[in-house]
Amino acid sequence: MNSVTLLQETATPERAGTRAAQRIADVASLFAEDMKYVGQELSHAARSGVAPAIDAGAHLLEAGGKRVRPLTVLLAASCFGAVTEGVRELAVVSELVHLATLLHDDVIDDGMERRGTPTARRVWGNAVSVLAGDLLLTHALERTSAAVRVGADASSLPDLICTLRRLVDGEVVQLRSRSRLDLEEATYFRVVRDKTASLFGWAARVGARAAGASEAAAASFGIFGEHVGTAFQLVDDCLDYAGDPELTGKTLLADLHEGKVTLPLIRAISGGFAQPADVERARGGDGDTSLRLAVAVRSSGACDAVREIAREHTAQALAALASAAPPTMARELLGAVARELTGRIK
Repeated sequence: MNSVTLLQETATPERAGTRAAQRIADVASLFAEDMKYVGQELSHAARSGVAPAIDAGAHLLEAGGKRVRPLTVLLAASCFGAVTEGVRELAVVSELVHLATLLHDDVIDDGMERRGTPTARRVWGNAVSVLAGDLLLTHALERTSAAVRVGADASSLPDLICTLRRLVDGEVVQLRSRSRLDLEEATYFRVVRDKTASLFGWAARVGARAAGASEAAAASFGIFGEHVGTAFQLVDDCLDYAGDPELTGKTLLADLHEGKVTLPLIRAISGGFAQPADVERARGGDGDTSLRLAVAVRSSGACDAVREIAREHTAQALAALASAAPPTMARELLGAVARELTGRIK
């Protein structure tokens, strides 16, 4: 079975999990030279500046990652034309912004591990981690300007600035809910749309625009990306309660320990399987309560329900994709990546 056939399959519980990362890697291999360029430029950017900020950025970069956002930019562009220098620059930008948000998130969340390694804040301290994230954001803005100079759509930079504003807004809303327990699903989805989905939307939108897509098609690609980002986060939140740390790189219950109230927990509480008071105790460091909450979430069926919502978002993403681009191999592969991100079960 070749890579294209494999990747066009819809992810199923029997075939997902450990296969998901491999399938995404198979797609990336079709863009080997472009992804090599992205990797080289990320390393260069992470090392461009003053120590120890550059050390913190390089530390996070070297911990790895799926590089889904750059791949989204490349695939979105390929649906409408060639991968140009401007497209590659925007692919680099998408990951620089993502890495910057991770450095900032770990400070806000008191994160201890990221991708199986100690967070930058643990090694160099909070101040350095914040500055390292700021440095990566400056590189992202500079490279977006450079992408426009070599042919990317002029709206890429103002679009990025709007996206950065949404990223900040989402973080503030999430932070606000920690001082006052907020179990409203509307609040949860606001955070997901701003903190995660907005960058996926930007990646798909600017990739399409850079290759000559119409404004209507680019807007549909943005909708595709936002639905994919939402589905991705929904599945990620389930993995916090029911994943395999060796396969996901996530520490079980990390979100709960960091004070984050995600949809599986909200659904378990609304169904009477857990109590709000337990959440406060778990946030305070009560390990036994955290374990009881994890059992309650798993036994409530909340993760299954949340996965179904993720599948609905994936279906909406694929519908937006189909409405905006002709049925090329690039479109099929972009849809396959979306299905894989939803199909993760480990």
